[in-house]
Amino acid sequence: MPASLADLISILDLETLGSDRFRGFSPPSGWQRVFGGQVVGQSLVAACRTVEGRLPHSLHAYFILPGDPAVPIEYDVARLRDGGSFSTRRVIASQKGAEIFSMIASFHAHEDSIFEHQAAMPPVPSPDEVRSLDLHQVLDEKQQSEMPNFIRRFFEAEMPFELRPTNLKRYVGEKIDDGHVTIWLKAAKPLPDDPALHMCALAYASDFSLLDASLASYGRTVFENGISGASLDHALWFHRPFRADEWLLYSQDSPNAHDGLGFSRGEIFRADGTLVASVAQEGSVRVRRPKPAG
Repeated sequence: MPASLADLISILDLETLGSDRFRGFSPPSGWQRVFGGQVVGQSLVAACRTVEGRLPHSLHAYFILPGDPAVPIEYDVARLRDGGSFSTRRVIASQKGAEIFSMIASFHAHEDSIFEHQAAMPPVPSPDEVRSLDLHQVLDEKQQSEMPNFIRRFFEAEMPFELRPTNLKRYVGEKIDDGHVTIWLKAAKPLPDDPALHMCALAYASDFSLLDASLASYGRTVFENGISGASLDHALWFHRPFRADEWLLYSQDSPNAHDGLGFSRGEIFRADGTLVASVAQEGSVRVRRPKPAG
């Protein structure tokens, strides 16, 4: 069991149960369900342990059932393919015999290419220019009282990643006209020099607030009591090398919301502007309806 919520290496370290079978644990967070990024990150760790000489370049996953933080998660890996350039793995995460998550990850042997382009990083203040998350300095007393409890606890607790949103007032009702949300993030503690571990760490962080981008233009957040939000799927592509313990900019937007579903996408850049990963996610986004009396 991880010693603390901030111990990212411990969270991502899995117990080996047998041939291509692993067990992971949830940190003591007080949350009612397992953080989705934890299951994504641990699943990728399980897949990486069955592949040699290749790093992941993409993963596609579905959240099937909410995980129980009090129950260990078992990960079963199926070796679907080992070709000349690519390897494919399927991972099923289960609790109490029920599947809660499924993922397919693809691994790629390094090769040179004459084609090279990337999206440009949006102009934002540097992480040093963005204030650290001291709610008492950034928000007045009224705004602090309006902030969703989950967000307050999330920002004030010891976390595996340090987060610096470029607009903290977005969580107290301020609308983002173009729906664009940017957050600086990095692992709270230094990580070993293992590229696969940094990818698994970023997989963990890639679920931070992504679905929430679908409500940015409304001045609402999935973390408030009046909104019910749940991630349904998650896709992540790795493009270029990076370190998860150095500042990364997570740029998010939402091109579509309809029929109770919100679709969000993200681009993750190194501080020098290099695009290192892309993310997409769809989730259920609903206004909570009061329960009938009696």
